[in-house]
Amino acid sequence: MEMVLLEIKDMSVSYGKREVIKHCDISLREGKLTALLGLNGSGKTTMLKASCGLLRGRSAVWRVCGEDAYKMNEKRKAQLISYVPQKNTIIYSISTTDVVAMGFNPYLNFFSSPSKGQKEEARGVIRELGLEEKADADFMSLSEGQKQLIILARAMVQNAPVMLFDEPDSALDFLNHHLILSKIRELIHREGKCGLITLHDPNFALEYCDEILILKNGRVRDSFMPGLLSAGEVQRRMSLLYDKIEILEHNEKFVLVKSI
Repeated sequence: MEMVLLEIKDMSVSYGKREVIKHCDISLREGKLTALLGLNGSGKTTMLKASCGLLRGRSAVWRVCGEDAYKMNEKRKAQLISYVPQKNTIIYSISTTDVVAMGFNPYLNFFSSPSKGQKEEARGVIRELGLEEKADADFMSLSEGQKQLIILARAMVQNAPVMLFDEPDSALDFLNHHLILSKIRELIHREGKCGLITLHDPNFALEYCDEILILKNGRVRDSFMPGLLSAGEVQRRMSLLYDKIEILEHNEKFVLVKSI
């Protein structure tokens, strides 16, 4: 049985008096990529940020790789959890390789910098994502899609067992949508990590994810593994969020279409 790498019980998050996430449980197992689906404003980003400690929430249990996350310092959390935001926050001139090498920071002493060997490793990850010619470029000169791929490369270098992704495909074209999601799935499966990813398009969740969580009105309403279910059962569960839909089968995969 796969090990639980991220376990959260009874999570609630509030902005002032408004409760956004309400008594949610999350259990992510090694080797599994889980999609978090919800409509705009449902609390997906809030849940991700609370899961890695970027937002303060209230949970009866918050364990990462068997350790109590409430007792961890920030460095230890960064060694165990990586977070890829929807939009990057780098607004200054820096080389692409140096951005990726930031992934080593949780393992360095306070005044240390990545070694030559670590920078070569960063270049290798950049090459793996098809951006070798941009390794020495100024990060600010990249397209938004290229920037998002480089932020993914940074998370790959960070090498945390728990990986959280907030719409990492949001700035990408059709081909790079599939590239980044296939790379994420490959990484999770190959290295026995766990991943939680928010996506707007449920068809990407059906194609690339092992499990799906349905978030509605701040609560996890359902959790299921589509690969183990019939088309009719997937349709019943997905309609909780998307109302009138049909689930079709194509090449042994499910495709969601909106009914008129």
